[in-house]
Amino acid sequence: MAKYSIIVPAYNEEKSLRLFYEAVTPLMESTGETYEMIFINDGSTDKTQEILRGLAGADKRVKVCNFSRNFGQQAALLCGLEKASGDAVIAMDADLQDPPEVALQMIEKWKEGYEIVHGRRKKRTGETVFKKATAYLYYRFMRKITKMDVPKDVGDFKLYDRKVVNAILSMGEHDRLLRAQAAWVGFKQTFVEFERPERIAGETHYTLKKMVKLAEAGIFPNTDYTLTLPIKLGFFLSFISLACFIVFTVLACCGVAFGGLTAWLFPSIALAAGLILSCQGLANMHVNMIYKEVQNRPKYILSETYNFDE
Repeated sequence: MAKYSIIVPAYNEEKSLRLFYEAVTPLMESTGETYEMIFINDGSTDKTQEILRGLAGADKRVKVCNFSRNFGQQAALLCGLEKASGDAVIAMDADLQDPPEVALQMIEKWKEGYEIVHGRRKKRTGETVFKKATAYLYYRFMRKITKMDVPKDVGDFKLYDRKVVNAILSMGEHDRLLRAQAAWVGFKQTFVEFERPERIAGETHYTLKKMVKLAEAGIFPNTDYTLTLPIKLGFFLSFISLACFIVFTVLACCGVAFGGLTAWLFPSIALAAGLILSCQGLANMHVNMIYKEVQNRPKYILSETYNFDE
């Protein structure tokens, strides 16, 4: 008999936690197999911790990890993977935008032999045009420069086989995008499509700043594109400069006056300086990630846990 682990990051989700528990519990019980529900309280400032304590007290299958502060969704998911004991692990959002019934379809695919089952969104209700457009461009850009086959239109709603979980946990990066690492490790993968509904309660906690940080974690650890970009630009600018010198020399030999040359001097210098600073900035972002890895600080800190054997 298989055991399933449901991991649920939660940040200020006091309005949706009980609804999530009430929706998922009967579905998982219908499988006739054992399961655990692991909530990771990511430093919430509302009543999330109090509600989770109550759920854990009433149901020993509910396990809770409380972070000492907000460490971010990826750290919460990583904590869930590390604490999960199931043969298959399903990551879901607490706001029920990941429909619980889809998890049962993922389990069916897993029993067919698939080791990673992605939830693919056919429709995203309630999201802004800006968020949809940036997500569309980001994943296609990441696929191009990282050379990884990162699936389109998928998030962190996935089922992982135990050996996939072990493979991901063996990777030591601090800045992670788990959906990119799931693509990198390989294994037999498939999809379950669904329509993503609006949040049942509360509001999204994904600010533009958090989305940018998540984008950095997906791109910079998985590509050397930005490190090789300066030399590509350098060769291109050198070629253009050489071509200009040849043209100016020919014009001078032909006696053609070119009095406007000095007018282009300042913008040319400014363009070159801007390109240099931009390339240096891209390289510095890589250096910053190396610095974080060298620090080797914990990816998260637990303040307390409920219903774990240890």
